[in-house]
Amino acid sequence: MNFASDNAYGAVPEILAALSRANDGAAAPYGEDSLTARVEARLSEVFERDLAAFPVISGTAANALALAAISPPYGAIFCHEESHIAVDECGAPEFFSGGAKLVPLEGGGGKLTPQTIADALPVYRRGVHSALPAAISITQATELGTAYRPGEISALAELAHRGGMALHMDGARFANAVVHLGCTPAELTWKCGVDVLSFGASKNGALCAEAVIFFNRDLVRDFEYRRKRGGHLLSKMRFVSAQLDAYLAEDRWLDNARLANALAQRIADGLARIPGVKIDIPVEANEVFADVLAELAARLRDEGAVFYDWTTPANGRLVIRLVLSCLTPADAVDGFLTVARDHSVAV
Repeated sequence: MNFASDNAYGAVPEILAALSRANDGAAAPYGEDSLTARVEARLSEVFERDLAAFPVISGTAANALALAAISPPYGAIFCHEESHIAVDECGAPEFFSGGAKLVPLEGGGGKLTPQTIADALPVYRRGVHSALPAAISITQATELGTAYRPGEISALAELAHRGGMALHMDGARFANAVVHLGCTPAELTWKCGVDVLSFGASKNGALCAEAVIFFNRDLVRDFEYRRKRGGHLLSKMRFVSAQLDAYLAEDRWLDNARLANALAQRIADGLARIPGVKIDIPVEANEVFADVLAELAARLRDEGAVFYDWTTPANGRLVIRLVLSCLTPADAVDGFLTVARDHSVAV
């Protein structure tokens, strides 16, 4: 019953098989192979436009390198206070950009709004005495498992572009948002004004595969040098590309996300029927945030359930986070709900 993270599980069989096939024979190194070229072509089809795509091996690398490409060392990058780049990436965006300043902002449901950013901008419009507004970074789906609608993204993009900034999207769980909203990938990215996307696969059935996608090729600039200098141009890049190739084939990436989302909804619906458990945040991806009695959380752990506390206990309650993977066994969900029901009566 491991619900700590979608990173806790491995890769789907089709991606493992693709890695085995990529191991046969020889191929050009450093991304000059046919698989890497095919991935870029396939992504152009998926997103319905010409684009530039660069495989990397982690979401941290994708985010940090993407932001470094669109923000100077003296730039300000506006992000949500709970975003991965602000909380979980050990200063990588600042490091890779050479010193750009992250500006964490509040926002309900894990989302930024144009008004929140507009209110923060005057402090950064003082010439050389402040960091220069360079980018807005949003997460899709958010750290709270909510999904930005196209209109919300468009409003942020309009504000960004009007102010000479670029809009970056951390898409570690992009597939989960796509299937929840029923939009096309294009409708959730460049058609809304997204300039650069960190396209995630590792949380959705791959081993270690992400891609930085530039919808505006003019923004690529020195990105290839930054990726090389940062140690993320792999000599055997075909093994990253093989994962992305299999991930995209036959809409596997969407099927994986659809399964993970369904499991999240299933566990949320089950918990909502248990007295004393509240689901306060809408389940719009593969994450569930449940407000429970601290004693119930302890008993669930005693029975082998693995999850993170999202808040510290207060008044005998806390919020726990459950993350579902396309590889989470369905019987793990059923087992967790059974334990939760049984112990809710006891507590």
